[in-house]
Amino acid sequence: MIRRSRKLVANSVLIGAVALLIPVTAGCEAGLNAPTLEFHQVAAGAYTQVNGISVSNLFVLGAPTGSSLPAGASASVFLSLFNGGAGDDTLVSVTSGSAASAQLTSGTVSIPVSSQVNLTGPQPSVVLTGLTKPLTAGQSIPVTLNFEHAGSVTVQVPVEPQSFYYSTYSTPPATPSATPTSTSTSTATATATPKATSTATTASATPTP
Repeated sequence: MIRRSRKLVANSVLIGAVALLIPVTAGCEAGLNAPTLEFHQVAAGAYTQVNGISVSNLFVLGAPTGSSLPAGASASVFLSLFNGGAGDDTLVSVTSGSAASAQLTSGTVSIPVSSQVNLTGPQPSVVLTGLTKPLTAGQSIPVTLNFEHAGSVTVQVPVEPQSFYYSTYSTPPATPSATPTSTSTSTATATATPKATSTATTASATPTP
C-alpha cells in the first residue's frame, strides 16, 4: 500500500509538472510564430455629414514636429468624401477664416452618387493660401466645404504635423517672393565717317605761238 501510494504521488507530481510546462511551451511557440505588429495611422481627422455627403479624415497638414507654419504661408488640406445622397454632387469651393483664400488645385471635385472620392494625398487637392496666423500641430482651424447640392458645412479641422505617417505628404509650393528682373543693355555704335577727298588740279595750258 505504501509503495502504491508513493507511486500515485509521483505520478501526480509528474502530471502537474507537465501541465505547467504546456502553457510555457505554447507561449514560446506563439512568440516565435506570432506575426509582427505593424503601426497603422489612426484616422485622426475631423468627420461630419451634410445632406447625404459624408466627410471623413479631414485635416490640415502643418509643419514637421517642433516647428510651425508662419502667417502668410500656405497649407495642404486632405479629406475623403462619400456621396450617400439621392444624386450626384460636386465640391465647388473651400474657404477658411484662417486663410486669405483656398484653392481646389484640380478644379471642382465631382462626387457621383454611392461613390467615395479620396482627396487623401500625398499630393494636396485643397490648398489654403495666406494663413492669417501661425499654425502648429495640435491646433484646429475652421474650414468650410461648399457643395453644389448638399450646401455648405463648416468643420473645426485639426492640424497634423508633417512627421511619421505624414512625413511624405506634400506641402504647397512656395510662392516666389522676388520678381525676376531682366536687364538687357544693348549699345550699338555705328560710326561711319565717309571721307571723300577730291583734289582738283587746274590745268594751265599755255598756247605756243
